[in-house]
Amino acid sequence: MIQLKNINFCYAGGENAGRLEQINLEIPDGQVVLLCGRSGCGKTTLTRLVNGLIPNYYEGELTGEVLLDGKNISRLPLYETAKYVGSVFQNPRTQFFTVDSTSELAFGCENQGLPESEITHRVKSTAVQFDMEDLLGKNIFRLSGGEKQKIACASISVSDPPIIVLDEPSSNLDQSATEDLCRMIRVWKQQGKTILIAEHRLYYLKELIDRVLYLNDGRIEKDYTAQEALNLSPGQQINMGLRPFELAAFPSTPHPFDEKGQIQCENFHFAYTKHRDALNIGCLSLPEGGIVALIGHNGAGKSTLARCLCGLEKHCDGVVKMNGKQYNKKQRLALCYMVMQDVNHQLFTESTEEEMLISMAAPSSDRADAVLERLDLMQFKDRHPMALSGGQKQRVAIATALVSDRKILVFDEPTSGLDLHHMKEVADELITIQEMGKTSLVITHDYELIVSCCTHVLHLEHGVVQEQYALDAAGLQRIQNFFIESR
Repeated sequence: MIQLKNINFCYAGGENAGRLEQINLEIPDGQVVLLCGRSGCGKTTLTRLVNGLIPNYYEGELTGEVLLDGKNISRLPLYETAKYVGSVFQNPRTQFFTVDSTSELAFGCENQGLPESEITHRVKSTAVQFDMEDLLGKNIFRLSGGEKQKIACASISVSDPPIIVLDEPSSNLDQSATEDLCRMIRVWKQQGKTILIAEHRLYYLKELIDRVLYLNDGRIEKDYTAQEALNLSPGQQINMGLRPFELAAFPSTPHPFDEKGQIQCENFHFAYTKHRDALNIGCLSLPEGGIVALIGHNGAGKSTLARCLCGLEKHCDGVVKMNGKQYNKKQRLALCYMVMQDVNHQLFTESTEEEMLISMAAPSSDRADAVLERLDLMQFKDRHPMALSGGQKQRVAIATALVSDRKILVFDEPTSGLDLHHMKEVADELITIQEMGKTSLVITHDYELIVSCCTHVLHLEHGVVQEQYALDAAGLQRIQNFFIESR
C-alpha cells in the first residue's frame, strides 16, 4: 500500500506551479489510479514523491511522509526505491541508458545483480508478452516514438517492480501506439501491479482505471471511483479543464476558409537508408493561408516532410512554389519556421524573453510581452527556458514562431503534454496566424486540437500522401472516424 501523510511540498525557488498542500492519500495494492487536472496542479509532483525523485533529485521543502508498505520512500536512496517503483516518463529518450533495445531491457536487472540466465529469460518473455520480439537488437534512436515508448515500458516490466508510475505516457503517440500502451497497462493490471498515471488524454484509459484523483491548485479536490468520473457529463469534464473521456463528445464545428492560392511542393523525395524511402512525394498542394493538420501513424514520414519543406534536409532537392516564386531548400530557411517535437533542441538563450527577441526580424519587447501574455507565459519572462516544465517549454517555442515574420509555420506536435486550457490557447493562436494570412502545417495526434482550429487534413502513410480534405462538416466526420476506428 502507498500512503501519503500530511504532505506539503514546494519546489526550490518558491514556485507555486506543481506544489502540493495537505495531501493525505492511501492507494491499495493493485489499484490503477488516474491523476488528472490542469497543468501545474501537482500531478507530476505527486508521481515524483512516489518514485523517490523528490527529494533525491528535485529539491524543495518537503514535510510529511511517503510510505510504501510502511517504509518511508523519501528516506531511501534511489537505487533502493527502484526495486519497488518503475517509472515511464513523457519523453522516453530521457530514461534510456544504452543504444540498443535488448541491452536497454536488460539494464535494470543487471543493476540488481540478477544472474545472466534469469535476465535473458525475463527479456525474452517480456518481448513475447508485449508482442515486440521484432524490436529486439535494434538501435533505440532509429525507432519511432511509439516503439521507443514500448521499449521504455518493457524495460520497466522486465525489472518487475510492484508499482509503476506513468507521466503523460501517450503525449507523443499515434492511435496505434496508444492502443499498444493500453494493452501494456492491461497486462500490468492483470499482474496485480499498482499503477499511477498522470495524464491529459483520458479517452484510452476509461476501461482500465479504478480510481480518478482530480487535483486543483496543489490539492486533491475530488476522489472519484472510475464509474463516478465516467458519469460526469462532457460539459462537466470540460469545465474542470479536462479532455473528455469520449473523443466524439468534444465539440467541433467547421472552420471557414477563403481560398487564397496553393503552395506547390514538387519532387520531395528522401531516404534515411538506401533500402527504404522515408518520403516519396512527386507533387503536393497545400492551401495558402490554411491550418493543415498533418496526420498519420508514427513513422509515416510527417516530420520528414516538415523538415524537407523547411529546407532542413540537405539531401532533399525538392522545390516549393508560392505566389509565382520558386524557393529552393536554402531559400526556404527564410520562408519557413519550425517548432520541433523536442523543443530542447531550439531553446538557446538565458531567458524566455530573449528567446522571443532573437526570433524577431525587428526585436520588440512590447510585442514579445503581448504574445507571452496570450500564452500564459509572462510569469516566466525572466526564467531560463531549460528550467521550465515540458509543457511550458513547448509554449515558449510556439511563442517564438508566432513573433517570427515567416510566411509558413510548421509545428511538430505543438500540444504534446498540454492540458485542455493550454491546448485551446494554442488553437486560438493558430487561428490568429491564419487571420494574419500565414500558412500553418501542424503535425499532430491531437484530435481535440484538429477539430478546434484546423481547416484541412493531409494524411500521410509510408511517406506517401493517402488523402487530403477540407474540414467541413463531412471532413469533421472523416477525422472523427479516423481517430475512433484507429483504436
